[in-house]
Amino acid sequence: MFHLAWPWMAVLLPLPWILHRMSRAAAPNGSALYLPFAASVAAPSATATLPRGALALLAATWALLVLAAMRPQWLGQPLPLPITGRQVMLAIDCSGSMASQDMAGGESRLQVVQEVAGHFIDQRRGDQIGLILFGSRPYLQAPLTTDIRTVHQFLDEAVVGVAGPQTAIGDAIGLAIKELRRRQSAGGGSMRQSVLILLTDGGNDAGVMPPIEAARLAKQTGLRIFTIGVGAAAQQSLFGFPVGNSDLDVDLLQKIASITGGEFFRATDAAALSEVYQRIDELEPAAGNKRWLRPAAEWFTWPLALALLLSLPAAWLMAEQL
Repeated sequence: MFHLAWPWMAVLLPLPWILHRMSRAAAPNGSALYLPFAASVAAPSATATLPRGALALLAATWALLVLAAMRPQWLGQPLPLPITGRQVMLAIDCSGSMASQDMAGGESRLQVVQEVAGHFIDQRRGDQIGLILFGSRPYLQAPLTTDIRTVHQFLDEAVVGVAGPQTAIGDAIGLAIKELRRRQSAGGGSMRQSVLILLTDGGNDAGVMPPIEAARLAKQTGLRIFTIGVGAAAQQSLFGFPVGNSDLDVDLLQKIASITGGEFFRATDAAALSEVYQRIDELEPAAGNKRWLRPAAEWFTWPLALALLLSLPAAWLMAEQL
């Protein structure tokens, strides 16, 4: 369907005629000083007679320029745009222990998390994604946004120790609640549609807010928390020493998830972590209500190009007249 985005630009169409009338009205009827040689050196006046062909070309050129300014468009058929309005916060542990290379492939825990969590972010089209990096303190690296490419980039740029060497799980939950409340007060949706995915390889050994208290506050606001424990499972070596991640506080993570109505997952390698995110996708599906989008093709270049072509013979005719 043909459409004009700025039809009000049509008011410019009579502008050349108005300027011409104004210049004629302002022209003096007589001259206060007579100079015999003035006619030979004076430039052609605005009211100089032009060939009808040149006037027609100039009028058509101006009309085409005004038409281009009105932004002609061709509107296509409405297309469904799936959205959910869900708000998903990712809280990623960047403490010193995330540098441990006990995951499959010889990569560090943080590197594996970046790869798998990045893929998870890419699949959340239509949702708002936020990113919190936490260690001894939590930091809001990316506020809730639909720009998932930028969130993915911020996740890739995270380094071990960027937020301190320790693990403040309770403060990370508190920061997520604060950000979601801020969005809610700004008209950004309901907390009942919000999810926090908290990923850590240790226990709470820093921060101000106790994790259980933070979980209860999250429950009151309607925030569901899914906790993920990262690192190879602790096992006994031949000499009786623990091998793997023995610092992970599984009981704490399970309690946090249980209080808020979420779930706890154990991820020992990249494959297990991928399965965890797949399970979360099933629990928090990305499909939802549809919003309709109508694509528009801009056509202003056609009258603009035609105006340029018509201006060339008009200029040639005017030059001949001079």
